[in-house]
Amino acid sequence: MKILFVVNNYFCKGNGLDESARRTVQALRAAGQDVRVLSGPNLEDPQGPHPEFEVKKFHFPLMQPILDSFGYHYADWHGPAVEEAVRWADVVHLEETFFIHHAAMNWARKLGKPITGTYHVHPENIVFNCLGRRGGYLICQILYRYWCRVFYDKYEYLQCPTDNVRERLERHHVKAHCFTLSNGVIPDRCIRPTTPPADYLDPNRPLDLIYIGRTAIEKDQPTLYEAIRLSKYAKRIRLHIAGRGPKLKEYTRMAEQLYEDGVVGYRPVVGFYNRAQLRQLAAQADLAVHCAYVEVEGMSITEALQQAVVPVIATARYSGTDAYALDERSTFPEGDARALAERIDYWFDHPQERWEMGFRYAESMEKYDIARCAQTLIDMFRKAIKRKHEEKHHHLISIFTVFKRKAARHYQPVA
Repeated sequence: MKILFVVNNYFCKGNGLDESARRTVQALRAAGQDVRVLSGPNLEDPQGPHPEFEVKKFHFPLMQPILDSFGYHYADWHGPAVEEAVRWADVVHLEETFFIHHAAMNWARKLGKPITGTYHVHPENIVFNCLGRRGGYLICQILYRYWCRVFYDKYEYLQCPTDNVRERLERHHVKAHCFTLSNGVIPDRCIRPTTPPADYLDPNRPLDLIYIGRTAIEKDQPTLYEAIRLSKYAKRIRLHIAGRGPKLKEYTRMAEQLYEDGVVGYRPVVGFYNRAQLRQLAAQADLAVHCAYVEVEGMSITEALQQAVVPVIATARYSGTDAYALDERSTFPEGDARALAERIDYWFDHPQERWEMGFRYAESMEKYDIARCAQTLIDMFRKAIKRKHEEKHHHLISIFTVFKRKAARHYQPVA
């Protein structure tokens, strides 16, 4: 089976969408599928690998500085590569809903190729970073309706990483067959020791609290900073912010202000880490907090959970990450710093329970093995191809039936 993945920026590092796309492609290839990628160039490592079907980078007017701060770029949709890629494929899989995807979708419809997709991005992820939460609300609603009518209605199948995403699509009566399937996590051995360290119950040791995610408006790191001010354990908290984004300088300054004001006893650590470093960080952490109020799935938190760290996750209308919480002690209403402080204090009040619960979270991640998710995707691709073939067959039968009826009327026997 020849599967074409269409991605704006396949080789972008530090972006969850592109990281997920690379892992999925790798898992599908490991399962024996012929997968090729239509994408923009590998600008981060020009001497490294390139997509099988490559297009140029597209400079987005006005928004390019923001995109650059994410380390992200859009792919141009002009040139022969798009048509060539679609002609090669048995099925076309769209990872986003932008220019190159629209071009690939148009060619797929012309050539009668089945179209599938994965829902990776809410419009709020894009618009809020440009216009803010209040100013962008109406534009988000318009953009979402546009995506539904122009893209999702044309798909055979649409993968929804969480029920939160699927339910939103169903409210808009999307015509594609929507189903819930996680993007999956690469199985990772838990390196946290099974027994707590000797100083685990020491009332003077630092408590490592981590936040993994982009420094962007919808990730809402300021709610965590306010919660730390309200926590009775503030002096012992050693904060680690792992990520980069358009709000990096502002949020770094806010974190440092906690130390300068004497709220925390340790200077916060802000940095960008590779996968191995994040694994080590999560394995040593006492608590992982996720405040985002716009999040499709939140793969960064799932990788942390593999290392037996207990999470505290925001519940929000456009976030599906709270699906990974095992009970209400690990959730709080988005933007509610006081509620978050109460959850933080609860888990720090119960160190033995926290340690044991961490390993329950690590076990809960086993069902999200990316190899299992890839097998479900393979089934989806096969169904999409079969469905498209049946559609063509029924169409030909309909044409033949109409022609037969017209011929029968035209050649009525003379009485």
